[in-house]
Amino acid sequence: MMDFLFENTVTLTIIQLFAGCFGSIAFSILYGVPRKYYAVGGLVGGIGWAAYFVLDYLDLASVTVATFIATLLVAFLSRLCAVWQKCPVTIFLIAGIFPLVPGAGIYWTVYYLVMGNQAEAGARGFTAFKLVMAIVIGIVMVLDIPNKFFRMMSKEKREEDRRGRV
Repeated sequence: MMDFLFENTVTLTIIQLFAGCFGSIAFSILYGVPRKYYAVGGLVGGIGWAAYFVLDYLDLASVTVATFIATLLVAFLSRLCAVWQKCPVTIFLIAGIFPLVPGAGIYWTVYYLVMGNQAEAGARGFTAFKLVMAIVIGIVMVLDIPNKFFRMMSKEKREEDRRGRV
């Protein structure tokens, strides 16, 4: 039974990874991100979505906590990739965070408001608000890390690469 659960989880996670990559790349195309950043931005979004999926699917965390952890990962990877690619962090951050945005929650909130079901609208709206706040706090926490940290990591990596080639 555990083998089936593990295989099923791995297969679903890989599918979700590709779905997150595709969504991030599509968003990048839609908003005019330079073509050379599509792959990296897609990978950042895919990894973030896969992290969220695993945490939520295996009930390792609540939806809000899973969103927060995935946001921390996306923001951190975005900062690393921005230093590596020498471009603004928003190129990777906005496209990478796209799969985590609670668009369906916001849609259902408005739907239930229009249909006159205020109790369900309030519940959906509060959940969507918690997810949005988890995203905002996660981004702020990672963006608060000084640039020196990411530059230092990038310099160490370049020095290791240089030593390996010589």
